[in-house]
Amino acid sequence: MNTTRNTPCGPITGCGCQWPGVAAYKGIRYATAGRWEYPTPVTRWEGTYQATAYGAACYQPRSFYDEAQVPEKAFYYNEFRRGEHYDYSEDCLFLNIWTPADAGPDARLPVLFYIHGGEFIGGCGHEKHFDGPAWPTKGVVAVTINYRLGPLGFACLPELSAEAGHTGNYGLYDQLCALQWVHDNIAAFGGDPNRVTLMGQSAGAMSVQQLCLSPLTRGLAAGAVMSSGGGVGEEFAATPAPDHYAFWQAVMRRAGCADLAEFRALAPQALFAAWQQEKAADGNKMRTAPVIDGRLIPREGMAAARRGDQLPIPYLMGSTSEDIVPPIVHRMAKGWCRLQADQGRPAAYAWFFDRRLPGDGSGAWHSSDLWYWFGTLDHCWRPMTAKDRLLSEQMVQYLTNFARTGDPNGGGLPRWEAVRKGQSRVLRLGEGETRMGGVNIAKLTHTMLTNKAVGE
Repeated sequence: MNTTRNTPCGPITGCGCQWPGVAAYKGIRYATAGRWEYPTPVTRWEGTYQATAYGAACYQPRSFYDEAQVPEKAFYYNEFRRGEHYDYSEDCLFLNIWTPADAGPDARLPVLFYIHGGEFIGGCGHEKHFDGPAWPTKGVVAVTINYRLGPLGFACLPELSAEAGHTGNYGLYDQLCALQWVHDNIAAFGGDPNRVTLMGQSAGAMSVQQLCLSPLTRGLAAGAVMSSGGGVGEEFAATPAPDHYAFWQAVMRRAGCADLAEFRALAPQALFAAWQQEKAADGNKMRTAPVIDGRLIPREGMAAARRGDQLPIPYLMGSTSEDIVPPIVHRMAKGWCRLQADQGRPAAYAWFFDRRLPGDGSGAWHSSDLWYWFGTLDHCWRPMTAKDRLLSEQMVQYLTNFARTGDPNGGGLPRWEAVRKGQSRVLRLGEGETRMGGVNIAKLTHTMLTNKAVGE
């Protein structure tokens, strides 16, 4: 299989993956950036780029300890990372592409562009569940990305604002830069730059929502998918960058840095230690998250959506039955879909995933649906059944249909109705047959009160 392609940046060669006839291009550098500098896109490289190994993930708390030895991290470690090796660096702006090996520049295949979750402090684009999406087997190009996390991705300081004209959201600008790189280069991999669908889960879904509300993404996305984190609600609202200055100044003092130059030169482990100590002293408030910066995020998300600022594209929205805060994320997703309908926007489709994954009694926990959307069940330790494989096949087909046309229906799948006036049911995915149905909010509230699942 010849995996060499000519891109606007220069020639690149990839490798195979678990899917016959699918080529993988791993660890493509899409941008460069110094600490707390906004990214500069890569437009050219020397020689032939060897895209055969994943690039480094951003430094994150787990970079500095053995995750296998921390009991409170055991659940997600065992699920997604056990037995894997990850390199960590500030030099982490890499993306990965999977595409049909025979898809040439004229194929113009739809593209799914995925942003990982992890509370904006953890994760990367090549954990087990992301390693080789099934989407190219359905004629859809897959992209996953790394971006800056924690204090490297979301610090806010007045000195940084004076320097660049705004501060914060460095990780979101990385995502935007990766999206622009894909727009400019994906045709070389058989993709259609005008048919890119954004997708994210948890903090990735929150990221997708912010990108869809931003004036800087016009013309870059044809659709969006948000799982367990996007939608209309006040619970995860962005606040102005200056509201966070005092916290980050306290982190700088705790680290013993006299000025921005010293703070920039601080070793990553010392930076993360000072941030975590100050975070605990601050009551563990969400200080590493999107902020209103006047540019990428001009205003608070709910107000922007009610103004109709979101991209006029179709949406898929949903959550799981044992999610982090099940009733809240469910209401947020449906609220976004209803808002789309009320504003006369393109169709929005809501789902609810309640498959109780085999292997333990954790149910449909936060992130459990990702195995199914990506079609990577063979990477999972769980004793997946024929029911799980059928469900994953259906979900992959719905998702790739949506990426192709903006409508998830087709191919003999059970009908998925968009949310509209007089139609508020969601697609039920999981324990019963795939079908349209309602969700018992009272039961979800009970689940929230009794759920013992650990977070990311």
